Amino acid sequence: MHKENTTNPDSLRAVLATDCGSTTTKAVFFEKTPEGWRQTWRGEAPTTVEKPFEDVTIGARNAINEVEELSGRKILADDDGDGPLKFRTPADDKDGIDMYVSTSSAGGGLQMAVTGVVRRMTAESAERAALGAGAIVMDVVSIDDGRQPHERVTRIRHLRPDIVLLSGGIDGGTESHVLELAETILSADPRPRFGTTLKLPVIFAGNKQVQVEVGNLLGDHFTFQAVENIRPTLEVENLGPAREAIHEVFLSHVMSHAPGYDKLLNSTSIEIMPTPHAVGLMTEAAARKRGFDVIAVDIGGATTDVFSVCGSTFNRTVSANLGMSYSISNVLLEAGIDNICRWLPFLEDPNRIKESLRNKMIRPTTIPEELSDLLVEQAVAREALRLAFEHHKMLAVGLKGVQRERTIAEIFTQAGAGESLIDMRNVGMIIGSGGVLSHAPDRRAAALMLLDAFEPEGITELCVDSIFMMPHLGVFSQANEEGALEIFERDCLVFLGTAICPVAKRLKPGQRLMEYAIDGGPSGTLSVGELIRHELGVGEEAEIRLTPSHRKVDIGQGPGRSITQRIKGGHAGVILDGRGRPLIHEVEEQGRADSNRRWMETFGLELP
Repeated sequence: MHKENTTNPDSLRAVLATDCGSTTTKAVFFEKTPEGWRQTWRGEAPTTVEKPFEDVTIGARNAINEVEELSGRKILADDDGDGPLKFRTPADDKDGIDMYVSTSSAGGGLQMAVTGVVRRMTAESAERAALGAGAIVMDVVSIDDGRQPHERVTRIRHLRPDIVLLSGGIDGGTESHVLELAETILSADPRPRFGTTLKLPVIFAGNKQVQVEVGNLLGDHFTFQAVENIRPTLEVENLGPAREAIHEVFLSHVMSHAPGYDKLLNSTSIEIMPTPHAVGLMTEAAARKRGFDVIAVDIGGATTDVFSVCGSTFNRTVSANLGMSYSISNVLLEAGIDNICRWLPFLEDPNRIKESLRNKMIRPTTIPEELSDLLVEQAVAREALRLAFEHHKMLAVGLKGVQRERTIAEIFTQAGAGESLIDMRNVGMIIGSGGVLSHAPDRRAAALMLLDAFEPEGITELCVDSIFMMPHLGVFSQANEEGALEIFERDCLVFLGTAICPVAKRLKPGQRLMEYAIDGGPSGTLSVGELIRHELGVGEEAEIRLTPSHRKVDIGQGPGRSITQRIKGGHAGVILDGRGRPLIHEVEEQGRADSNRRWMETFGLELP
């Protein structure tokens, strides 16, 4: 099943990529032009994995047909339409392609159950491994999760996951608890979502001392595979082998039995990837290219995915209950109506807002008709993004005690994880995607949403993915990373601007934070509580000099340190944010509304 990529990147001139989503299949065409790699054409069609079609290649073929019609280029070879997709290869100036690649999240994407002995130790590492491989984690089961054994059995039995990841115990550590988890899985006997007559894949990534026993226990009832321990010692996390095994099992046991995927698998030049895994690969490639930490977010109707690359560490989380349509009432429940209303530039009856959000959940495809409705939606988006990012920071953590030995008692008392790996002063780029961000009627509104939700510190570029092209680019990067990065910069990213956010503790409102000077542009001062914006257009760059006005002020290089740096412009230009971290809202309702009006006026946004 494994496909080795032997293509010479220099030989590629025309590449077709599809992303088979839960509702829509998107096809994009990448072409090497005299100016370099560009995305030139795109098409889309409904995904066809459910009745009456039950063949994902039908939707892919329809999306590719749209690319053919728009471009005038013949891509598909003549066939009867029943077998794998066949292409005209190699490409010439008018017809054909050199490579076809694809990602998929159709049918709900890759869904997994995860188990481990200690929730904040091996189970958390297993969760990170599954999320990093592009999975939706349906549940995390551990010995200390507070559930009775029969409750764990019932829960696993009802999940119907694609894969179960079983972890637990350091090498040479606990054996009885690991075997107890294996027996729980055996007793539950969960059935897979696809191919109900097939054995469910179970990947074991725990204590190697019980690998044989666990295999003997589960091997007859499941498709069993053992890999290296994800936590060989208390202080080491080894996620790579488990992630590779998940990807391989996803292709060989899950996708091959989903409707029509056997034909899609035989059509691609390299392996199909779960859509979130491909987005993660592109995020990592962007971080390597830029040399700073990167955060990306995809906010959808039902879920919000957050990706981060901090140093050399990649993390992904899925907030499965935070979205803008199907899960919008969950955002209301978790954030609370007061936190949503605090972002509005007008006073409104909270009960009316609650009713409108519940109506959105019932009718998820509706869009705002009035400006006030749009501003309510964008307020909800801020809270969904904020909550998803808080969730992400809780999982994107280092391991405690890396430089010292610990007793087993400390493992339980200290929760097994250290501080978050995310330092906003090191984050040089935040990328947003999802309809509320990528298709905001005014790009400047998307910039303000990202600024409010993520509260960047130091100097940070704000961008959106224009048409959610990162999955296509992520899988393409496995064949030609340089070409994927060219398209990423030129056609994928829409630059919103550069945010400059100094941080200072214990300074009073109105106190001066820093002086700034933009070469060829304005200069001035930024004070505590101020939000200032200067125009610097898309494609423009300028050098900016930033000088702290107090030794406590940190612009990203440490307290009191000045910075001279070249920055990029965008739809929102240069943003100077002195509102503080964390951002503190006015206590009184009218004061909050007035503040929001001032911020929107600063960004040149329309007010109701």
